[in-house]
Amino acid sequence: MKVTGPSSAGSVGGAKAARPAAGQGAFSVPTAGASGAAGSVSRAGAVGGVGGIEALLALQDVGGPLERRKRAVGRAGRILDVLDDIKLALIDGDLSSASLDRLIRAVREERQNTDDGRLEGVLDDIETRAAVEIAKLEQAKLAA
Repeated sequence: MKVTGPSSAGSVGGAKAARPAAGQGAFSVPTAGASGAAGSVSRAGAVGGVGGIEALLALQDVGGPLERRKRAVGRAGRILDVLDDIKLALIDGDLSSASLDRLIRAVREERQNTDDGRLEGVLDDIETRAAVEIAKLEQAKLAA
């Protein structure tokens, strides 16, 4: 159908039967009684895994915002627990360098997982204070 203007339509012809070209074979379905040879089946090569253990670990590491927040709260809770232990040890007069070392390790672990500048500042302050307290304890041991 050919449209030549806003309200005119050209002649409409009937559908023509599709004929194969002279040199080309037409598609044909084999008859039910024909017993043709089965086509050869090619073997699939060794299929590699979608990914190794690294891919699985990477997928587990990528959590949603809620999962990341839960982990951050857990890490912060560990730092607060160590700080509470240090506070109690200071009150009792029984502060050890081992508890201060635990605090420094906890802060360093948290530092690896943060991108917040303000949090970095707080962690720097905690780590500096712990290092000062360790130095005081060492000076006290040397003086005694």
